[in-house]
Amino acid sequence: MVDVFAVADIIVEHIKTHYSEDISIVGYYGSYLQGRATERSDLDFFFIPATDKGRQAECQFIIEGISFDFWPIGWDRAERMAASEEWNTTIIADCQLLYVRSEEDLARFMALRDKISGMGSEANASSMVNKAESVIKESLVSLAKMRIFADSENLSYFRIQAQEIMGNTFKSLGFLNQIYYKRSWGHYREQVRDLKVKPGHLDQYLDTIMFSHNPDEILLACEKLTADTMRLISEKRSSLEEKRSYQERMKGYYEEERGMMNKLLTACEKGHYETAFFVAAGLQDGLARILYAAEKGRWPGLVDIGDYREYYVRYGYPDLVSLLDPVNFEPLRLAVLQLIGKLEKHLIAESVVLNRFDSVAEFEAFYTRK
Repeated sequence: MVDVFAVADIIVEHIKTHYSEDISIVGYYGSYLQGRATERSDLDFFFIPATDKGRQAECQFIIEGISFDFWPIGWDRAERMAASEEWNTTIIADCQLLYVRSEEDLARFMALRDKISGMGSEANASSMVNKAESVIKESLVSLAKMRIFADSENLSYFRIQAQEIMGNTFKSLGFLNQIYYKRSWGHYREQVRDLKVKPGHLDQYLDTIMFSHNPDEILLACEKLTADTMRLISEKRSSLEEKRSYQERMKGYYEEERGMMNKLLTACEKGHYETAFFVAAGLQDGLARILYAAEKGRWPGLVDIGDYREYYVRYGYPDLVSLLDPVNFEPLRLAVLQLIGKLEKHLIAESVVLNRFDSVAEFEAFYTRK
């Protein structure tokens, strides 16, 4: 069995002799630190270079069939790991240091660990929910690939896409629970069991994905797993404190968007359906989103599909898209006029200041006072 720490000693001594000012940190993590190494385990070690020369210490090699990767992590990447912007947070949080260039480097490294220790705070809840949503988006890509090639019945292809979905789900649930995993590659499941927030049928979905030989069953389990995770993200986000603010969110919105409303009116008057189609859809969806943001204090995310239109409907704004008709534009034109009047009244009622002027001279008087 290879003495991996003898290997580490060789590297550290070489660094002290040739790279003492060029490498800030050397550390190791993983199986040897956690007491679960086997005869085939390598030493998971890394270093943080301080200079371009320091990066030259990187080395991949094999001793007696055991592979080693002495790899560099820049300070910027270490900071991303500490901020949960990269998934290998455990490397920073749980490593054992083998070499430190200076007290300043040690203080900088320990500051990253302090940041990680605050991951579960209430102050970080919103940003962690955003990260959970960002990760689960990737599952939708894999689902789309599976649906596109559904007729191929290629079991290997489905399993590869399903593995991506499982990994993204585990990461998303970690963010949602404001924790990081200490083990990966087949050890997520044992850590997920203890999470407070997780899909109720998680084990059932995972068993189907891993053991089924039927691509249709695998696809269905992946769809349910993704949908349930998205639902949990939506519920968590809804539980966070909301800050209703029309004045903050909608300042300047009407003045800018009125140009698109005028464009839509012109398209209706000239019978230009393509312009009407794109502008009506964009205008309606954009207004629905910003109304949601004004009411909820945050922009709608992927998990709010459908829900973000709630306030557009509640306040009686016209469904422009349903009125698109290449033969008869008049209903759409009238609906746009209705929307303009309703939006103006709504914003004024919410104390949003509208910069509307009846003449250039009136605008000049306003602008020169700024």
